[in-house]
Amino acid sequence: MLKISLVDGTGQLRMVVEGALVPPWVDELTTACAKARVDLQGRELIVDLRGLTAISPEGENVLRQLMMNKTKVLCGVFIREVLRQLAGTAQLDLENDNPNNSDG
Repeated sequence: MLKISLVDGTGQLRMVVEGALVPPWVDELTTACAKARVDLQGRELIVDLRGLTAISPEGENVLRQLMMNKTKVLCGVFIREVLRQLAGTAQLDLENDNPNNSDG
């Protein structure tokens, strides 16, 4: 199961993703991101992946697409390593658990 919550802020829209990023819920994240981008109204979209517990190959494809779209991602150590592996040597716009401490 996948849970997606939106936290509205003045300068950002945070999408909190929890659970398993596996079929059939992978499509839900893709749809939610597309809808969120339409409603940004100048705000920054941040996808919070700290609550993910599992990622399928299809989920990896969605995360790869987020990276290609330069979406900011908030993640813990495990998800950060998954994203680094997906990106290879590409520069990522990732944040660790402390949003004030971005180590690229």
